[in-house]
Amino acid sequence: MPGNRAVIYRGPGHVEVESVDYPTFELKDGPGVNPANVGRQLPHAAILKVVATNICGSDQHMVRGRTTAPEGLALGHEITGEVVECGRDVEYIKTGDLVSVPFNIACGRCRNCKEGKTGVCLNVNPDRPGSAYGYVDMGGWVGGQAEYALVPYADWNLLKFPDRDKAMAKILDLAMLADIFPTGFHGCVTAGVKPGTSVYIAGAGPVGLAAATSAFLLGASVVIVADLQQERLEQARSFGCETIDVSQGDPADQIERLLGEPEVDCAVDAVGFEARGHGADAQTERPATVLNTVMSVTRAGGAVGIPGLYVTGDPGAGDEAAKVGSLSIRLGLGWAKSLSFTTGQCPVMKYNHHLMQAILHDRTPIAKNVNATVIPLDRAPEGYQEFDRGAARKYVIDPHGMLGSSTS
Repeated sequence: MPGNRAVIYRGPGHVEVESVDYPTFELKDGPGVNPANVGRQLPHAAILKVVATNICGSDQHMVRGRTTAPEGLALGHEITGEVVECGRDVEYIKTGDLVSVPFNIACGRCRNCKEGKTGVCLNVNPDRPGSAYGYVDMGGWVGGQAEYALVPYADWNLLKFPDRDKAMAKILDLAMLADIFPTGFHGCVTAGVKPGTSVYIAGAGPVGLAAATSAFLLGASVVIVADLQQERLEQARSFGCETIDVSQGDPADQIERLLGEPEVDCAVDAVGFEARGHGADAQTERPATVLNTVMSVTRAGGAVGIPGLYVTGDPGAGDEAAKVGSLSIRLGLGWAKSLSFTTGQCPVMKYNHHLMQAILHDRTPIAKNVNATVIPLDRAPEGYQEFDRGAARKYVIDPHGMLGSSTS
């Protein structure tokens, strides 16, 4: 049995790469593991040698101390890997398969899974519907920023790449299928992006850039990306987006200068609860700002996709209401404009097969658009620090040195 190392949360602003247990077909006790899940037998699981595993903005929320994540939690929910061992009940996935792992952990058996709502599976997290690897309050499934990782319900959860050589040639693009590409795509689909639509995307981080990429794939005529970081805005412009620097004032005014009117057909919130204000408040945290802005700039009868993360517990919030996820949202404005809203985890399996085909057939340069940047596992703490400072990059961890010349 080989050894294993993983990225471990050690308190606000602090992660370390440490030795951890090699996966087994039983969920063991550990930081964040719900007691009801301890000892859970996993004959339906597969063990993966991790080929690529990404740092996500959602991970950063935990590392900044903005959640109730316990110290010692193994991080990481964006996993691409090679199957090295299958449990006795796995029928269709085989050793040697190269696969993408949806960040949602889903059983495939409950009512929600059968309806395609894999982001809110009812059977994998005793705390509440929905689960993910290496994430606070998600059942305690071990994170995948590691050399080896375990995937339960492997036949259901794993997306097998049809040709290993072709997949390895596009592995950085395919590494985005675990989360950010489907998540950005989901934000656009639920916002109603169609051919010819104008789209406002709040946030030029990796999910925002993935949403912008998705908007173009869906046929949008104009994609406007808003952010405070100049490097991120430059990255958005590199593949054809219009951009707005929200530190310069009201986004509606800047939209009007671009489009001749202060509204768009649809909008996507790719920022979440750590939003900052606009204009003079650009350096002040205002957790409801983006939600209120997307309602303001979306035309009446339009829709808003909200893949940005909002939490039920934020110990670092500036007021007591925000600490429990209660924000000053102008719901009356949204109601008056008959807007539609979609929140929650992206159901990755709803989109990942088709997005895989788009990648394999050269229809979308997602890795280039999000500036995918490969780092070895030992540099993961440095990657977290650079990402936290606003680097316009999507960091991809390469635990076994398998990405080679794919490095950007």
